[in-house]
Amino acid sequence: MRFNKNFITILVSLSISRHAGAFSTPSSLYKVCHTDTSLRVSIGLGPEAEGKGDQVKINEENGEEEAIIAEPDHELFRESRLSQFDRDCDDWYGRILKQGEPSLLGKVSEEALRRILTLPKLEREPKLPVGHEDWTPYKETLLPGSPILPSYGLEQYGLPIVRRNAEAWRQFDVTGLVGTDYSGSVAETGIDLTLDDSVVEKYTTILKANGAWIDDDKCSGRLIYINGRFVPSLSMISNVASNLKGDDITDDAVIECMNRLPDGFTDKLAADVPSGETDFLTSMKRLSGPNHNVGEPTSQFAINNQQGTACFVALNSARAGSVAFVNIPDGHKSEPVLVVNAFTADGGVEKVEVGKGVAIHPRCLVMAGKMSELRLIQTSIDLDDCNTDSAVPKFVNGATQIYVGEGARVMHSYLEECGGIVTSGVEQGSEDEVEGVESPRVTESKRKALKNTFFEMIDTHVTGDDGSYDATIMDFGGNGRCRIALSATLLRPKAHAGIKGFTLSGGAQRTDMRTNIHHVAQGTTSSQSQKNMVGGRATNTFKGRIRVEQSAQQTDSAQIARTILMSDKARVYTIPSLEIIADDVQCTHGATVSDLSEEELFYLRSRGVDRTTARNLLMYGFVDEISSGIDVSVQGLKDDSNALRNRVIKRLQNLVPKGEKVLVGDEFQSV
Repeated sequence: MRFNKNFITILVSLSISRHAGAFSTPSSLYKVCHTDTSLRVSIGLGPEAEGKGDQVKINEENGEEEAIIAEPDHELFRESRLSQFDRDCDDWYGRILKQGEPSLLGKVSEEALRRILTLPKLEREPKLPVGHEDWTPYKETLLPGSPILPSYGLEQYGLPIVRRNAEAWRQFDVTGLVGTDYSGSVAETGIDLTLDDSVVEKYTTILKANGAWIDDDKCSGRLIYINGRFVPSLSMISNVASNLKGDDITDDAVIECMNRLPDGFTDKLAADVPSGETDFLTSMKRLSGPNHNVGEPTSQFAINNQQGTACFVALNSARAGSVAFVNIPDGHKSEPVLVVNAFTADGGVEKVEVGKGVAIHPRCLVMAGKMSELRLIQTSIDLDDCNTDSAVPKFVNGATQIYVGEGARVMHSYLEECGGIVTSGVEQGSEDEVEGVESPRVTESKRKALKNTFFEMIDTHVTGDDGSYDATIMDFGGNGRCRIALSATLLRPKAHAGIKGFTLSGGAQRTDMRTNIHHVAQGTTSSQSQKNMVGGRATNTFKGRIRVEQSAQQTDSAQIARTILMSDKARVYTIPSLEIIADDVQCTHGATVSDLSEEELFYLRSRGVDRTTARNLLMYGFVDEISSGIDVSVQGLKDDSNALRNRVIKRLQNLVPKGEKVLVGDEFQSV
């Protein structure tokens, strides 16, 4: 039997098109010519309908006939890849979103809801001719006739929702997050909280004991929020620090800043970036294009490099009741501004319901004008025992946006220490258990704060030449799940970002620290030092991403992450990463993981220091580099038992392993 060349081309093309969803290939594979054949029945295609052959069109370039393949209805396939767990994730998000309930931040909430509920279009990208400014050979093209599917997480919402296997959520306890009901709301959200004198005195004492207080004459502003509600009787409002409600948000500049979403979902850059002598870059998705740009934020390629925070910032905008607003005028040098988010055991709900938690959405907006200076301090604490019978699971969904102008300097101290203290000794096995005594693992599993989830998204944009942002972030709370994501975008020449971070994880905690330093303008600099200490059966993840765009020549960036594992049962995932498009840069990055140094312990003990003291000296010495960066106004005196140093030491000592594995070193030392 003889087959002509055109028939073979048709057969191969039809065979591939049956599995179109699994392949991507240039459209040239589909160039076929119409050929009538009597072999249709024998190869399983069935008889040709009378009067109907293959639909064809003439290629204007070469004059050949090409088959026309019908375009499917892509919307029919939008949810085709959703698993039951994916639907649970979307339902969990929807219960917190509470679509249909009144929003409190006016135009900001309206825009956030619009972004959340507007699904991305499922359509093919236009075919660009060779030589077009956006043409690139590195383009994924689906087979003609194959359905276009949304990226994972975008099946039912317009922003990527959390997914268990998504790159942004690997190693995080997504199952525990989605399995906890946080659909409750704080009573009278958006209305100032009034306290009587006795409660004011009580809370003031607690705030001072936790380093969350600066006297009026030593600060430029103090904004206190309890369960997301502003407390005027504990706060000090000034011309640079105030509380905003929905009716107060009318300034276009403020609205524009608050509407900005991270992960590239607001495409317009916060400042124009010089490119050459006269041109400016304004689009996030086109940076380093056409061959190295990230592209549309809804593409799977872009989502794989995101922090996964856009949907939670939008959720915050939709459900927050008030905003801590810090606005530093041009040339003003500010005293410290303190923003405190405090939480009660019941989360401020009107009625405690068994198994039902509450979502709280703190919001902070900072704008530093030209040649200004700001010392910003944010802290999160508990006002009472978070493990009492009245305690409910809490989902704290915080968002902080910072804009740094020309020549401005912002020094940012961030402390997260809510959720109590984890249980010590959970790394012990069954052989260490004492009959009749509850094991530490059982005790930890009963700890109510283990069901708490704490999120904080810090989105910083340096929008002026010579602007500087220096952040020190310390996370040593006891919440079951904690995730802090920081993004710093350097948009003007000589902009600088310095980030120091420390995470303490113990018990059965799952902690996550994500950072993204984005060098966009020429001559920008950054430095990052991240330290983690992990004990018990905790899991800690650090992912630090530095991206240097083609426009960011002469960039100087350094990143180092160091981790101490205090227990054999603890786990750490440390992922420093560099994405360098420019070719004239100095960039370094690295990571180390070890136990406490046995050599250094021996050195201290040989000089008369007992083992416990030697251990404590090494542990706090490891942390001191980071904690010394916290603003001195909240560090406290060394002799004060409530000073930051002593609060950290108390939690460090709680992490010391018990049982057979006690400070056993090896050849891998990094302290």
